[in-house]
Amino acid sequence: MLISIVYDSGHGHTTRQAQAVAEGVNRVAGCEALLVPVSQEIPWKSLASSAGIVFGSPTYNGTLSAKLKQFFEDANKPVWVELKWRNKVAAGFTNSGAYSGDKLNTLVTMALFAAQHAMLWVGLDLKPGNARSTGSPQELNRLGGWLGAMAQSNMDEGPEVAPPDSDLRTAAHLGQRVAEIARRFSV
Repeated sequence: MLISIVYDSGHGHTTRQAQAVAEGVNRVAGCEALLVPVSQEIPWKSLASSAGIVFGSPTYNGTLSAKLKQFFEDANKPVWVELKWRNKVAAGFTNSGAYSGDKLNTLVTMALFAAQHAMLWVGLDLKPGNARSTGSPQELNRLGGWLGAMAQSNMDEGPEVAPPDSDLRTAAHLGQRVAEIARRFSV
């Protein structure tokens, strides 16, 4: 079962998140992740045969990147007109330099896109990490996202050190969750 991860990454941080999502997908027996950077040619046939599609983007100026937005617009003719992605599982992830950075708006934009395509959105099933005095930034979902996986990368650190491990593990958890749910729907 194919799960595609369609993403943009300006500086490599969101690519690391996409790779973590793929790692989570590949943990599920019978599931295979396909990384689809929007900066390259889009494999529309592979997306059509995917059981799920996970969208990823850096959050720039409070919303998704122009390149992922262009992908969304480019999907109208080959996909939306006939609702070819109807009932596919969908999810999303994002990264920004700020702890909030209005990442929620980016995930809402992705979820609305998925809804317009009659896709089934999968949120994060993790309670907020690091939300108690006894908590730790090493906990999953340390940024407290529900709609999708959020990551934070210091703007002066490259993708070799950011986002932190807990954010990457959260992204992997989302990938595994999407694959498990897609398998449930395929039975």
